[in-house]
Amino acid sequence: MAALSGKLTRKLVENLGPGRHGDGNGLYLVVDASGARRWIVRVVVKGQKNKAGAPLRTDFGLGGADIVSLNQARDRALEYRRMAKQGLNPRFNARQDIPTFEEVAQQVHIDRMPTWKNVKHGQQWINTLRDYAFPKIGRMPVDSVGQPEVLMCLSPIWTDKHETAKRLAQRIKTVLDVARSKGLRSGENPVTAIKELGALPKVKAKPKHHGAMRWQDVPAFFADLSTRNAMAAKALMFTSLTGSRTGEVLGMRWAEIDEGARLWTCPADRMKTGEDHRVPLTDAMLEIIEPLRAMQSDYVFEGQKRHRPLSNMSMLMLLRRMEVEGVTVHGFRSTFRDWASEVANAPREVAEMSLAHKVGSNVERAYARSDRLERRRALMERWSQFVTMSEGTVIHLANSGGTS
Repeated sequence: MAALSGKLTRKLVENLGPGRHGDGNGLYLVVDASGARRWIVRVVVKGQKNKAGAPLRTDFGLGGADIVSLNQARDRALEYRRMAKQGLNPRFNARQDIPTFEEVAQQVHIDRMPTWKNVKHGQQWINTLRDYAFPKIGRMPVDSVGQPEVLMCLSPIWTDKHETAKRLAQRIKTVLDVARSKGLRSGENPVTAIKELGALPKVKAKPKHHGAMRWQDVPAFFADLSTRNAMAAKALMFTSLTGSRTGEVLGMRWAEIDEGARLWTCPADRMKTGEDHRVPLTDAMLEIIEPLRAMQSDYVFEGQKRHRPLSNMSMLMLLRRMEVEGVTVHGFRSTFRDWASEVANAPREVAEMSLAHKVGSNVERAYARSDRLERRRALMERWSQFVTMSEGTVIHLANSGGTS
């Protein structure tokens, strides 16, 4: 038998391009066009013939190169060749060292880190598996996970936490698909089979509504906020004027603001759409944030720690302290949308774009090059004027049927 050495090196294993690269003695590194790398060994089983009567020459997968090192691949290849020389078919006699479901999942998480929308999204991906899959199937060899094991993870939360269960199913499917691509399992993905067989009950999705304040009540609420000095109050005032999401506002840095152009550009990594979003700044918005420059912080709305933003719960907790019941921070987006429709009579695409919603089909968006910035600026100016108006004017507006 040959010694445990060959043509390949660890550096070559990491950098070789697509193709089949021989190490010698039947061991090959196969690099797919996608960049995926796996080991195979080709052996001739002594005394056994194929259907054509020729010596039985067979390729066996030894696992992915990201899991099985070069030396481990050589060890396994040597074991396969020894069995073949003795007339034993490795397919039925090899001791396979298959990684666990958790090991493969952790590797998938690491491999996909550069593709996550943000760090939080990547952590949520692995946390779902950690909480609901690893306790039940984490230690199982990944090739042993079938429909019963997947159902064992999904069934307890399928109706009570349906959205979480759907995300869990998709993430288990991804791990098993990756395992199959690395030669660690075969056959149909059990998650796909469960779905096609209807093995889990149908769950009617319940629409999730964020509690919204009536647009008629916003000016009085805003006037109350303006008497408070807390940073959370400043952030909530700005949020209610812009119609932005909590994470977009709290993550805002001074570098994102163009005071000359009266524009705030929220970067793609904080946007739900994954695209930059331009927000026109009105006088009322600038009056809130300009005094905060004196703090010389990286963030516009600095929290308790220096150069760190407010916590995600700060504005909601302020609402609770103000005893504003049944209203969420996110709900101010709905409030703005109602006002834009009922009072401003704004075109749908302008109102939706003001909230950073995608409008139209993919084809329509491909041809729509404009984000309607100037029309949105005019709409946001009217909204700011309404929010900051006196209570008496609001009552008159409401009594007149909501038009002005």
